[in-house]
Amino acid sequence: MKSKTSSTAELSWTSSLEQLTQGRRPSPTIEKLSAIGIRSIIDLLWILPLRINKMPSLMPFREARLEEFFKGAGKVLHVDVKPAFGRRGKGNILLYNAHMVIKDDQSLETLSLRWFNVYPNQKKQIEGLDQVVFLGLVQEFKAQRQVINPQLIDPNAASAAYLIEYPTVNKIAGSFVRKVFDLIPIRLWDEIPETIPALGYDAKLGLGQAFKIIHGKVSPENFTLKLRDAAEERLVYEEFLIDQLKIQARRKFIKRKAAPILSLDDGRVADLVHHLPFELTLDQKKVFDEVVRDLRSGSPMMRMVQGDVGCGKTIVAFLAARVTNKAGSQVALMCPTETLATQHFESFRALNPALNLELLLGSTKAKEKREILKRLASGETEIVIGTHALFQDSVTFAKLGLVVIDEQHKFGVEQRLRLVAKGTGTHCLIMTATPIPRTLSLAQYGDLDISTIRMMPAGRRGIKTRITEPGNYSKYLDFVRGRLALGEQAYFVFPAIDESETADLQSVKENAKKYQELLAGYRVEMLHGQLKSEEKEATVRAFRDKSVDVLIATSVIEVGINVPNATIMSIYNPERFGLSSLHQLRGRVGRGDRPGFCFLVLDKDLPPETLQRLRVIEQNLDGFVIAEEDLRFRGEGDLFGVDQSGTTSTKKLANFLTHSAILEQVVRDVEGLQQSRPELLAPHLERLAKDQKILDTI
Repeated sequence: MKSKTSSTAELSWTSSLEQLTQGRRPSPTIEKLSAIGIRSIIDLLWILPLRINKMPSLMPFREARLEEFFKGAGKVLHVDVKPAFGRRGKGNILLYNAHMVIKDDQSLETLSLRWFNVYPNQKKQIEGLDQVVFLGLVQEFKAQRQVINPQLIDPNAASAAYLIEYPTVNKIAGSFVRKVFDLIPIRLWDEIPETIPALGYDAKLGLGQAFKIIHGKVSPENFTLKLRDAAEERLVYEEFLIDQLKIQARRKFIKRKAAPILSLDDGRVADLVHHLPFELTLDQKKVFDEVVRDLRSGSPMMRMVQGDVGCGKTIVAFLAARVTNKAGSQVALMCPTETLATQHFESFRALNPALNLELLLGSTKAKEKREILKRLASGETEIVIGTHALFQDSVTFAKLGLVVIDEQHKFGVEQRLRLVAKGTGTHCLIMTATPIPRTLSLAQYGDLDISTIRMMPAGRRGIKTRITEPGNYSKYLDFVRGRLALGEQAYFVFPAIDESETADLQSVKENAKKYQELLAGYRVEMLHGQLKSEEKEATVRAFRDKSVDVLIATSVIEVGINVPNATIMSIYNPERFGLSSLHQLRGRVGRGDRPGFCFLVLDKDLPPETLQRLRVIEQNLDGFVIAEEDLRFRGEGDLFGVDQSGTTSTKKLANFLTHSAILEQVVRDVEGLQQSRPELLAPHLERLAKDQKILDTI
């Protein structure tokens, strides 16, 4: 059996955690770290300390200053431990309060140490001490100095240069994480490899040096706040670099696949556009040209078309579908709601009544569904539009060439992949009316080709938005009555369906009764998710046919309803909706030749920061500006799969909102390497392309 010394000498950063702990008892700590993907020693480096400070020198008690950290040592004169009245911890374990008086090793002075709500094992430790080294914040109680909840320091480690606090990771206390770090041989800290040594950023501060600073492996004389900030900036760069490599691996994986070349000559493509009943905007023409180029490329298209509500994304999807059909392949368009699917079906039918077009919904009758499935499998159907029903195993295609996903954020990745997998090398066009902020597009969607439609079709009269506070409610209601008297229609949107005793929310059902009285003489109906599909469709149809004047609804109308005669959107409890949702709801009005009006109706005074958020909607119609602000308010999520809450508390530094300049530098550096030295990227991309978690986010 090898000696501990020889095994330590053989350790490298790629060694497993089991090798690091060789010769010790099996550790549940190592098992828990492995369970969240921390399996090699180098993985540990990304468990970043919550705090790191220079360890204070051991001082006599007379040097203890109020509200400052102090390290002292002394002999225990007295210990008093009592149950913490009425306090119990996890597992209903009784907690304790402790008071200790110690005499200074360097003088005749004494000092009180107090602990509150300690567990039995801590109680036992405190009661067993006769000499202590402690660290804590000095406070005052009844004119006496004392240290509250001090940290007891192992006398053997009292000379440590830094006070480092690691986070709890997968229920492993930070103190145990620190012990794992203490097992890493000192020599390894000088051997941390660079991810890509050729990058210019490495010249400023190497990755190895940055990790040494962050984890307190440099001499205290050289440790400054400025140096720590530089180290954190270097790690921000590294996090963005790793994410960009993942994005490029996904792009390479996509482009490596073969796809059917859906090619039409330019004359036939131009003919499709010529037969539209209106003129395309310049943006629509540009985006359609990009889509046609993708369909002719021989690699699967992965393009996202983003644009504000009503900008004309659907026309681009229609033209892409017709190019695909003319080239001999079928098209599937998947929508998040039956209402939106039905609207697309009617729009496509109106543009070309001769299309072999099908509508497949969850509510489609069994007999009708069987007939649709037969026509899809035989190839008779050119385009099918539907909801989640499209990715069911029973749905097969003779030759699926293009999948269009509308409002892609409403679907899970698996659902999209299942639909795309029904063809070979299927092209994919994603549409979103939630504009993607530039920094988010770089950080999350760099593997997609992104097209943007900013120009709105001619004839739109615009929308005016107002926050309506309780004092202006009567005035607001009079305005609504005036517009209804002109033959216009209105949406009233509420955050809840039923009245709640606990949540302070306005509901559809209680307000339907209220407004049937307040708007007597006008037809008021409800629309919400608890209604059957047939009931929802009938209500939407009645509203579209002007048989209903006011629709009292939940945010189910956020997408998929296009009624040009509807000019009023009233959103109640608007503070309960995200900015992007408010903007989407507002986009339901102002779609015809009359101006639209959006009211954010408050029923109480709101905190200043909440009002500030709503003012973003009141003062902006540009969905791109709103998306940036929404992202700033919401923060960001995990880009490559979501960790379950509570699984890990490892601290990450990179934030594409506050570090956008570094993100853009990383993008430039990676693009530069792709052009000048692709061989440096190749091994990373090959390795990452084998990680299914990364690929499954495509």
